[in-house]
Amino acid sequence: MSEAPLMPKATAVWLVENTSLTFDQIAEFCKLHPLEVKGIADGEVATGIKGYDPISTGQITREEIAAAEKDPEHRLQLAQNKVRVPEFKKPRGARYTPLSRRQDRPNAILWLLRNHPELKDAQIMRLVGTTKHTLDSIRDRNHWNSANLQPMDPVTLGLCSQIDLDFEVNRAAKDRPKVEEDRTQTLVPAEITTARPTPSTPSEVFGAAPAAAKPVDEKIDVESVFGKLRELKKAE
Repeated sequence: MSEAPLMPKATAVWLVENTSLTFDQIAEFCKLHPLEVKGIADGEVATGIKGYDPISTGQITREEIAAAEKDPEHRLQLAQNKVRVPEFKKPRGARYTPLSRRQDRPNAILWLLRNHPELKDAQIMRLVGTTKHTLDSIRDRNHWNSANLQPMDPVTLGLCSQIDLDFEVNRAAKDRPKVEEDRTQTLVPAEITTARPTPSTPSEVFGAAPAAAKPVDEKIDVESVFGKLRELKKAE
């Protein structure tokens, strides 16, 4: 279903008074019943309502009206609004906590203080809708009901959503100062520990030289030695 123009009844009054459009064309454009438009033309409906010019407000063009006046079957179309209206965002105020759950807020505050000490006071106050005085009294154990307080998850209690809690925790983690890593003791990569050492001496490159064979002790045969001497003497 197409959109209706601003002030549809006043627009219909202006179209009836200033154009020759049919009742059906005006009724469809202004989202009114044709009999209601006929009543406007007869002065029975919308008496005292001043006509609202849709051309001056940029809702329709003169060319569009002229084309519809020539062709009774032509249906009027709203002009595209060239002015972009900025979206209105409601300012985010303090979170409203139902009366039935307000008694659980101290337990939720205690849970946040114990489990997320990195959260700032403003973040805790935003999550559970509490005050600075209540937050400080629970932290310092000065709350009137400190003896009976038990830490309870605010998401489980319905005081905030898991998305809101994660968002605040992540924001607190980003704001936390970074601690430099201790790199004095680091693990040596496996490529270094498993690599073989590069040979630097000839013995390491070519391998150790084979050990010299030990001389074998031979027994001297005296008779053979003197026998050879005798043969030499005879030969002389």
